[in-house]
Amino acid sequence: MRETLLLGSNSSSYLYKHKHTLKINMEEKSLLTWRQFAWIQNKLNFIHQRLHVEHLKKHFSLNFHKQTLTENNEIFYQWLVGFTDGDGTFSIVNQNNKWSLTYKLSQNTYNLRVLHFIKKQLKVGSIYIETGGKQGHYRIRDLTTLESVIFPIFDKYPLLTTKQFNYMKFKEAYKILSNSSLSKLEKDNLINKIVSSKPTENYISPIWSIVNNEITDFKTASTVMSKPWLVGFTEAEGSFYLVKKSDKRLVHGFEITQKLDKIVLTAIKYLLGIKTTVKITKSGTFSLVTTNSRAIENIIKYLKNTMKGMKSVEYRIWSRSFIKHKGDFEKLEKIRSDVRIMRLKTNTLLNMNYTKEV
Repeated sequence: MRETLLLGSNSSSYLYKHKHTLKINMEEKSLLTWRQFAWIQNKLNFIHQRLHVEHLKKHFSLNFHKQTLTENNEIFYQWLVGFTDGDGTFSIVNQNNKWSLTYKLSQNTYNLRVLHFIKKQLKVGSIYIETGGKQGHYRIRDLTTLESVIFPIFDKYPLLTTKQFNYMKFKEAYKILSNSSLSKLEKDNLINKIVSSKPTENYISPIWSIVNNEITDFKTASTVMSKPWLVGFTEAEGSFYLVKKSDKRLVHGFEITQKLDKIVLTAIKYLLGIKTTVKITKSGTFSLVTTNSRAIENIIKYLKNTMKGMKSVEYRIWSRSFIKHKGDFEKLEKIRSDVRIMRLKTNTLLNMNYTKEV
């Protein structure tokens, strides 16, 4: 369906040209043994904890514009969980016969500012740029920091995708490494079992059990998924683009894809007022896509003044072109052409600058 991206794909490298854009800122698995996976405390406590949060989530959703990500920690935490569900990893690695745990968020360097925003909010962690300057990573590896900063956030606001399974493995591995009563051999054996464990093919994050793993309308979707989470997830995974429907017709499109977790896209569909169903692509991934004008209007209204990284700039260009130039093929074609040229120039400039700095 989608032929040509305007901007906003996960791999896009468009950078909006304003006075700050081209200035590069360089500062900035209880033990899991042979038993089945043990979730947070037990299922009843887990669900009770999440339901206790529901009042807060509704409040945050209603006041998202008044209390921004920088003014309300709980909003930021939910946003961060959404962003992590999109672009985060919890890795358990054995290197040089030593185990390490890393919480990491990765972005194209054109969107490095969102990583600096996260670092500023959490006040911990580090940012590094890969050789060549194309990818930036925010990471936390210190075990004490993981325990004091990261675990409280993801325990209070569980991940909604399969990454919840990875997080629980990650946390179990931390408990093993922190257990001074275990020998190195015992730790190695236990963590190797954790690393080898895989989610089932139809795995669904336990939090969805609140609605019996079924999303049928806005109410059931909003029971689990908060607005800050969805904004964060969209910031990581959403695509805003123009698609050519005919020789003289360009329309606005929005898409989110996932390899797993169809239930997540179904909930997003209801929250954003998208009428199309979640489909399976030829590559076997799930996709939620729309070019319907009413749905695009809903998305524009929902996301207005919410995002923090370069995706917010991409969203503004996309939304303004819909409001001002919907149906104007010449105007939209020029915008698309300008974006292509800008993308090429920006990529070249960024790579040159990061090569010099690194």
